[in-house]
Amino acid sequence: MIYADYNGSAPICEDVKEYFIKRLQDGPFANPNAIHRLGTKVLTAMENSRAICAKSLGAKYTQVIFNSGATEGITQVFHSVLDSAKEEGKNFVITSGIEHSAVINCAKFYENKGYTHKVVPTLPNGVIDLKQLTNWMEEFKGRIALVAIMAANNETGVIQPFEEIAKVCTDDSVPFLCDTTQFIGKCAFSFKESNIDYAVTSGHKFGALTGTGILLAKHPAKLHPLVIGGGQEKGIRGGTQNYLGYETLAVALNSFEKNGEKYLDLKEKKLKFEAEIKKRFPQVVILGEEAPRVCSTTYIAFPGIHGQAVQIELESADIFVTTSSACSDNEPVTSKVLRAMGVSDEVGRGVVRISLGHCSPLESYDEILEALTNAYEKLGKIKSY
Repeated sequence: MIYADYNGSAPICEDVKEYFIKRLQDGPFANPNAIHRLGTKVLTAMENSRAICAKSLGAKYTQVIFNSGATEGITQVFHSVLDSAKEEGKNFVITSGIEHSAVINCAKFYENKGYTHKVVPTLPNGVIDLKQLTNWMEEFKGRIALVAIMAANNETGVIQPFEEIAKVCTDDSVPFLCDTTQFIGKCAFSFKESNIDYAVTSGHKFGALTGTGILLAKHPAKLHPLVIGGGQEKGIRGGTQNYLGYETLAVALNSFEKNGEKYLDLKEKKLKFEAEIKKRFPQVVILGEEAPRVCSTTYIAFPGIHGQAVQIELESADIFVTTSSACSDNEPVTSKVLRAMGVSDEVGRGVVRISLGHCSPLESYDEILEALTNAYEKLGKIKSY
């Protein structure tokens, strides 16, 4: 079996498996907020994990807020920033057309509350139009409450100029929320060097347990809690902490640092795979190919052959891919990301996303190549649509 949907959810990495099994066997288990010895021991392990995550992500220990994942972090930042910004005369929210639905739906929520939502255009290569963003920053100067643009796209793998965006926002004192979910665990990242105000990620994207995540905040005191609870996470997120899950975040990030060089080999193998499939089928389109991409993602289409048909063929060979993001995999239409890039339906309906990780054997690409070749040859004779 070849699992090629790391962008949807990465398998629990081996280091996390080993740690977690031993942790479950050895204990201890307690409420980390209890003042008895076991509670203190659990709390110490959780705070050690926070320190490891901070070091790995180039952040201060106090800037790491544990939560359930990126969607929660995005929602908390929107509420924290926008609940009062309009009273200060700031009524513009800027996002891009390639954002995750968590960002888009938060922006729509505040659009219904009277905010003006501006969507930065996306260039055909999958990169946002930085020039247009800069123009809007000048045009609406003093009225922009929040800019929310991702670091790397979950479908195409295209890396956005987030450090340049951070500089533009910092120069105008505009809070910048960057969804780094598809970047962290695939590329080296330093929160401090990026100069981003808020960054989010989900543990299940890089081998930690599902239901865990991190919100990085340059100034945590500016955040308002979504869950008030008993004052955990220094009052920023109430509720008894998922300390076992948070420990796996540290283990998984350590594993990435330890095995990060494998991504260079993965990138080289991916590029050879892409070159070979294009050699065999010149009409094949690789979305975002001309832009910088994370090294583990290929978003590929054979015009006229439906992506879901290709997905079914690959699954019959025990190769598991998706046709877009997991959130819209059951919709046989061109995704919003590809529409933002100006991709036609003939190409957009034909896409499959192949995403691997540092746990993937490099030989996986050889097997995917042959299975994809067979699928295209078979389906090309009958045409999917």
